[in-house]
Amino acid sequence: MKFEFKSIAVEDLQFKLNRVKFAPNERLDIKPQFSRQVRKVAGNDKLIFVALSVKIESTDAEPKPFDIAATYVGVFEVSDMQGDDERKFVIEATGLIYPYLRAGITNLTSSAYIAPLNLPIINGPIFPEDRQTYAFSVDSSDLN
Repeated sequence: MKFEFKSIAVEDLQFKLNRVKFAPNERLDIKPQFSRQVRKVAGNDKLIFVALSVKIESTDAEPKPFDIAATYVGVFEVSDMQGDDERKFVIEATGLIYPYLRAGITNLTSSAYIAPLNLPIINGPIFPEDRQTYAFSVDSSDLN
């Protein structure tokens, strides 16, 4: 399989400041929610769009100082895809788009004149379903 990263664009970028009071030294748990969508162009099997989204929303149960929704779309040209190549491509494409999304969120929050939000640096697959194995395993004989 071969693929070429053609371009990236922002499809959605939203920020809303919430007037929420927090106690001094209260720890905020931001909990970003990631999602991904893969779209193929009808009539052109080689062109694939991969959209990576992040959403942070305040709720009554878990108030947040802001709401964010962002979607970045990467455009890829793929050739020689066979068998399990599509899954591998989607994982790699997601990894290529993520740093752009991460930088965009940092820039968005700093442009809103609040402390910049830095999403975590992720080495390897972002989504649990993309991981083939756990980082480690425990043999029952190690527990004795």
